[in-house]
Amino acid sequence: MKVLILIHSIRGHIYRMAKAVAEGVKQVDGVEVEIKRVPEQISPEVLEQIGAGPAQREMADVPIATLDDLVAADGIIFGTGTRFGNMSSQMKSFLDQSGGLWAKGSLVGKVGSVFTSSATQHGGQETTIVSFHMVLMHHGMVVVGLPYSFQGQSSMDDITGGSPYGASTITGGNGKRMPSPNELDGARYQGEHVAKIVKKLFA
Repeated sequence: MKVLILIHSIRGHIYRMAKAVAEGVKQVDGVEVEIKRVPEQISPEVLEQIGAGPAQREMADVPIATLDDLVAADGIIFGTGTRFGNMSSQMKSFLDQSGGLWAKGSLVGKVGSVFTSSATQHGGQETTIVSFHMVLMHHGMVVVGLPYSFQGQSSMDDITGGSPYGASTITGGNGKRMPSPNELDGARYQGEHVAKIVKKLFA
């Protein structure tokens, strides 16, 4: 059984969350995990200008995904930053090319889940994940969120992301805030939760 973590990350926040998600998946015996990324549409020069160069270099070894990777996976956990309450254009462009898979029903019955990030506490995290769910349901996927059995979701001790729809992190307006321990715990929990469901469905 295989879980694919498919991401789009500019400054590395989603990538850090993805690594925590992968740690969670690895807690479930018999389930393999791989992180891949969608093609970037912003030029390297512009990425350097906006301060994303270091993060992009950190992700240089993360393979670029193809549509075949979606077919090969039993579960797919998508990670994307918010763009005005929706997924990034890079992620949307990749998924918009999956019409052939939709026509064949290639993703029907696979497990799908989403995590995200935004600059502010109320920067569209929930709408990004919920609108992403619509794409997964059009493909006939089994949609999985982050249940309240993750106790950190009810924490009032710190500013934190996370909702029943999926794990999330807050980056700050300048992108310097990295995922907190609680946010990473939520990502790990989501990864393990998805992997357990994949194992139940496909074992």
